[in-house]
Amino acid sequence: METPAVILLSGGLDSTTVLAIAKHRGYVPYALSFRYGQRHAVELASARRVAAAHGVARHVVADIDLRVFGGSSLTTDIDVPKHASVAELSDDDIPSTYVPARNTIFLSFALAYAETVGAQDIFIGVNALDYSGYPDCRPEYIAAFQAMANLATKAGVEGSAMTIHTPLITKTKADIVRLGLDLGVDYSLTSSCYDPDDAGRPCGRCDSCLLRLKGFAEAGHPDPLVYQAA
Repeated sequence: METPAVILLSGGLDSTTVLAIAKHRGYVPYALSFRYGQRHAVELASARRVAAAHGVARHVVADIDLRVFGGSSLTTDIDVPKHASVAELSDDDIPSTYVPARNTIFLSFALAYAETVGAQDIFIGVNALDYSGYPDCRPEYIAAFQAMANLATKAGVEGSAMTIHTPLITKTKADIVRLGLDLGVDYSLTSSCYDPDDAGRPCGRCDSCLLRLKGFAEAGHPDPLVYQAA
C-alpha cells in the first residue's frame, strides 16, 4: 500500500534532502512550493528541477503574496544582509530575511494539501542548529503546530492524526550534506541563496550561502554551484 506524504519543497539544500529522505522511507511524495512574492524566481526553478528528478506524484506551486505585509528583505526592497564569514552570523538577533509567520502559513497550506491527498505525514526541512535564528524552526514550534493541526483538521478529529516530520532539525549542515549525498541527491539542482544575480548564481555572502558553504566544507565535499565572483 502506498503511503502519501506532503513535502514542503523550496528547492534549497534542506528541503531537497528531506524529499530524498521521505522517498527513502517509502513515502509517495507530493511536493508543495510557494510563489509568495519572493524577489527572485530562482528557487522555484530549482524546486521544479528537484521535483522532476525525484519523480514526485504531484508538484503544486501555490500562489500567495506576502509582499502585501512586507517586513522581510526577501519580500521588500530591504537589502539582504551580507557577511564576510559565518563567524559574523548571530543567533541573538532575528535577521531581516525572516519572513513573518512564513512556516506557519506554509504548513497550513500543507495541511490542506495533505487532507486532499489522504496524507497523514508532512515533511519540512527546518533546522535548529545551523540556522539563522528563525523562531519558526524550533522543535517547540513544530510540536505546537502539530498539536494544533490535529485539533483543526477533519482528519485529526476523525482519528487520522497528522505528523509533522523534521528529520533535519538536530543536524548540522555538514550532517545534512553527507546524508543527502548518501541518498544520491544532486545538489547542483538546488538553490539556497537569498540574493542571486540575474543568471541565478548565488552571492556567497548571505546567511544561507555562508551556512551552505560551511556545510559542504565540513562534509569534505565541494559545493557544485557556481558562485558570483567576489
